Amino acid sequence: MEGGNHSVVTEFVFLGATNSWNIQLLLFVFSSMFYVASMAGNSLIVFTVASDPHLHSPMYFLLANLSFIDLGVSSVTCPKMIYDLFRRHKVISFTCCITQMFFIHVIGGVEVVLLIAMAYDRYVAICKPLHYLTIMSPRMCIFFLVVAWVVGLMHSGVQLAFVVNLPFCGPNVLDSFYCDLPRFIKLACIDTNQLQLMVSANSGFISVGSFVILIISYVVIVVTVQKHSSGSSSKALSTLSAHITVVVLFFGPLIFVYTCPSPSIHLDKFLALFDAVHTPFLNPVIYTFRNQEMKVAMRRVCRQLLRYKTIS
Repeated sequence: MEGGNHSVVTEFVFLGATNSWNIQLLLFVFSSMFYVASMAGNSLIVFTVASDPHLHSPMYFLLANLSFIDLGVSSVTCPKMIYDLFRRHKVISFTCCITQMFFIHVIGGVEVVLLIAMAYDRYVAICKPLHYLTIMSPRMCIFFLVVAWVVGLMHSGVQLAFVVNLPFCGPNVLDSFYCDLPRFIKLACIDTNQLQLMVSANSGFISVGSFVILIISYVVIVVTVQKHSSGSSSKALSTLSAHITVVVLFFGPLIFVYTCPSPSIHLDKFLALFDAVHTPFLNPVIYTFRNQEMKVAMRRVCRQLLRYKTIS
């Protein structure tokens, strides 16, 4: 990987999501709506869990952290994509491109661990309900959170350590609307086949491995519920379908991007748009609409805010 100081490329040019003006206008309207809605929805979840004592439990602690991460998912790529929709020359500096990729993979690593922690939380709640508060103690919740950030930082840092010093002497065009490692590496002036394989194996292994672990845990939970049906298990199981939906929405695009050897450009862009714009919006919708306790808490918090605003 020598020759990093010989790079002559200082910025990269995005081709964007589409060249059609009508589609760009639709993307602007819908992306802006979804972005604002996802920021508002996830912020409301974080605020509700933090302010409502009834939600001070391991499940909602993890949910609030997932919503906090989803705020980052929306903010890393969406604002610039929306801004670039009306720019003829869509550019990003070399430093900003590296920074964007760094945060994308940090956030992705953190979210993977949080989803595994949430699956474990449901497993304990359903399979070991009498020991739930002992196993899912505040210390365990903090442990999961620390591990999530350590894994995210290590996952991103290890990959970018091999990428940041690559020499780039042109071309500098990325057929995308954000910086992603697979396309970024291909623009280097040296042979990067081994590096591309390492990146795909790293992200692909984490995505597929975590997805398999989660699916196995959900199968175990469902089998356990069928054997020991109870009121508490039924309540815990009611949140399981929301977890499974979020997991499929999150891992589906990731597995396709990092394991498919030659994905279609149009399909790749569609999945990237879905992952960046729709998934952060769907997460709060799925968790709140399928959770009566969260909906009641949100209404309670909203009433308190309105009452406070009226008094002021």
